[in-house]
Amino acid sequence: MQKETLNPPDLFPSRQYGFSQIVATQGGKTVYFSGQVAWNAEQEIVGPGDLRQQVWQSLENVATAVQAAGGTLANIVSMRIYIVADKLSESQAVSEGLRAFFPGDNPPTTTWIGVPALANEGFLIEIEPIAVIEI
Repeated sequence: MQKETLNPPDLFPSRQYGFSQIVATQGGKTVYFSGQVAWNAEQEIVGPGDLRQQVWQSLENVATAVQAAGGTLANIVSMRIYIVADKLSESQAVSEGLRAFFPGDNPPTTTWIGVPALANEGFLIEIEPIAVIEI
C-alpha cells in the first residue's frame, strides 16, 4: 500500500495537533472499523470522567482492532473522533494521544465532532478509524 500525507501551506498547520490534512493511498484493502471507546475487554470503562485516560484506552483499542485486521497503526488513514461536548475544552488530551500513537510525519487525517452524548453516558470519546492494509 502506498500512502502519501499532504499538509498544504495554505491550510492550517494540523501536525501540531497530531493529524494530517490529507492522506492519499493506492493499493491495499480498505478496512472500516466500528467506533472504539474506553471499554476494556470486560466492558469496564477505563478512566471514568477522565478524557486523557479514555483517549489512551480508545487508541489502544484502535491498535488492537487494526492488528486483528492484519495491519498496524501506520495503516490508519483517517479517523472520526467524537468527543462529548462538555469535554471539548480538554481536547489537548486528544492531540497528545494522537501525537503519541502516530509519531512522525505521516499521521492519519481526523475529523473531531462535538456530540451531546455517546452510547454509554460514561463514554467521553469514540474513535472510528479507517485503514488501508496491504493485500
